[in-house]
Parts: sequence; structure tokens; C-alpha cells
Amino acid sequence: MTNLTQISAQLRQLKLSGILDSLELRLMEAESNKLSFSELLSMILADEIELRKNRRFERLLKRAQLESNQTLESFDMNFNPSINASQIRELTLCRFIEKGENIFFIGPTGTGKTHLAKAIGHAACRKSLTVEFYNFHNFFMELTKADLAHSFYRLFNRLIKADLIIIDDFGFKKLDQKSSEYLYAVVDARYGSKSMILTSNRSMSDWIKIFPDPIMANALMDRLCHNAHQVIIKGESYRKEKGVMRKKNETKNQRS
Repeated sequence: MTNLTQISAQLRQLKLSGILDSLELRLMEAESNKLSFSELLSMILADEIELRKNRRFERLLKRAQLESNQTLESFDMNFNPSINASQIRELTLCRFIEKGENIFFIGPTGTGKTHLAKAIGHAACRKSLTVEFYNFHNFFMELTKADLAHSFYRLFNRLIKADLIIIDDFGFKKLDQKSSEYLYAVVDARYGSKSMILTSNRSMSDWIKIFPDPIMANALMDRLCHNAHQVIIKGESYRKEKGVMRKKNETKNQRS
């Protein structure tokens, strides 16, 4: 057994696949560039760290159920002048999560709210932060299912520990008393230490109307809105605009 074969077997045993995958290449680099042992060691350890970081990122994306292509880079900032690109880029740095602040994306359907929320979630995963993404309906459906299956506190603990929760289409419909209590419990447990992103077609003044109990509604809204970043997006639907442009191009091609 050669030294390289023996080392490879040892790396497999230690589950150091990042070093294993690049070992031969790094040894050739070290030989051709006359690197010291410490320089070689630093390079192969960096390979292992990078692989583990990428694997954790992939696990976090999968857990969050975020699409890998819905990033800030894939969002067309030019389609809507009401979007403050500098503000969005600042939010993707995730400093708001360090402070336990919330973000509200508010605007008409199709203006990019969901994509931007997911892009921030994607950025959080890259920073090894845990993210949970739900649409409004599924959030309460999952809590109800967990309650019926006697596993509510398992899901509840997962929600309160997540660095960031994203709820899409917040305020889509009115809530019953039980759902309001679920939401209050989650928001109250995370208040001041963990962050949430809410996207909504409704203005904030309409949110309170979705709750059956005005006292609970006021307490919940007070916690949600404290130190929150409100991002108002105006304009036409991006999907609608793309559809119109596509039809124009199809008509133009047919004529030519």
C-alpha cells in the first residue's frame, strides 16, 4: 500500500472528504510551487472547511424549502423604480437578524415581494443561519397538524429557535381564535431576539382586522412592528409585464 493510498484510506475513515477530493491536486501544487508543509496543510484544511460550509448551506436551503435560483442576483432591480436597491442589498447582509428585527414587504401581487423575501432567506442560509419558509395558509396548517398529532411543542421549539421565519402572503384571510393563539405564541417567544419576514398584499392598517380578538391583535402587532423594516413596493405585476412583453415579441416575430 503506497503512502497516498494509506492516507486516502485514513481520510475516508475520518470522513474528511474535502481533503480527500483535492489531495492529489494539492500535493502536485505543493511540489511544483515548493510549498512548505505548513502551507500545504493550510490549503488542504481550507478545502475541508469549504466543503463542510457548502454542505451545511445545502442542508439549510433544503430545510428552509428555498429554491436555489431565487437569489438577489437573479432579481431584476430595474423593472420597478419603487424598489430601493441599496436598502435591499443592506438587508441581505442580515444585520437585522443579529438585532432580532423584522421586515415587512408590502405591495400588490406580482411585484417581487416573495422573491426578495426568499433572496434574504437565501443570504441568511449562506451565513449558516437557520431559516423557515411558509406561506400563510401552510404555516397554520402545519401548526394545526402538529397539535392534532401531539407534536406541537416539537414544531413550536423548531420555530422559536430558527434565526429567521418567513411567512408569505401574510393576512391572506381572517384567522380563527386558535390560529391567532398559535401566531401570538410564536411571535411572543421570538420577540426581541429572533427575526421574521412577512410579505403581504394588505396594508399594515388592515392586518389587525384578520384577528378575532382585538386585544390579542394589538399585543401581537405591537411585538411584530417594534423595530421592523417596512418595504413598500408599488407598481404593476412583474409577471403581468413579462407576459405582455412576451406577447409583443411573439407578434413581432410572426410579422417578420
